[in-house]
Amino acid sequence: MELRVTNLACARGGLTVLEGVSFTLRPGHALVLRGPNGIGKTTALRTLCGLQPALAGEVSVPPESMAYAAHADGLKATLTVTENLAFWAAVYGTDLVEDALQRMNLDALRDRMAANLSAGQKRRLGLARLLVTGRPIWVLDEPTVSLDAASVALFAGVIRAHLAAGGMALIATHIDLGLDEAEILDLGPFKARSPRDGGPASAFDEAFT
Repeated sequence: MELRVTNLACARGGLTVLEGVSFTLRPGHALVLRGPNGIGKTTALRTLCGLQPALAGEVSVPPESMAYAAHADGLKATLTVTENLAFWAAVYGTDLVEDALQRMNLDALRDRMAANLSAGQKRRLGLARLLVTGRPIWVLDEPTVSLDAASVALFAGVIRAHLAAGGMALIATHIDLGLDEAEILDLGPFKARSPRDGGPASAFDEAFT
């Protein structure tokens, strides 16, 4: 299985932000999305995962093959670290909680309530959810936010192990994770043209012409 994206166009707030995005991601590889703030990296990832409709184009694999880690950690504050992971493991039908605890260095925190974790610890727990999904394609939106240097290195190692096992990773990040397997996709050339540049006008644009 590979992730093949062809001529994808996506919008934010009713305005087209990207168009013509095409790439292929194969097992064992990572693709890093780059571009200035506001260009549409998050919008592209959400569209690829099926969280919002595409304006045009095709994504070759179903969203059920992807695990998405967004800016929010998705934790239940009144559950412990272990209980949070057990909840998500039950959702995805896996038995990978202990593996996730060990690989994200959370074992010593297993009985602590999520509400009592530091920002970095919450982020590690949020990312540990990827490990209990059992899904081959990880879609990561600025995954290293709130992580210190040691935790960034830890997570980079987790990504490398996922790739070595035949997984794939699609990452929007400004941080160099040291992934030799990663290719870079600059979204700049796919930025949608505005009406003043000859691009299509939206209803919003027309109302304020």
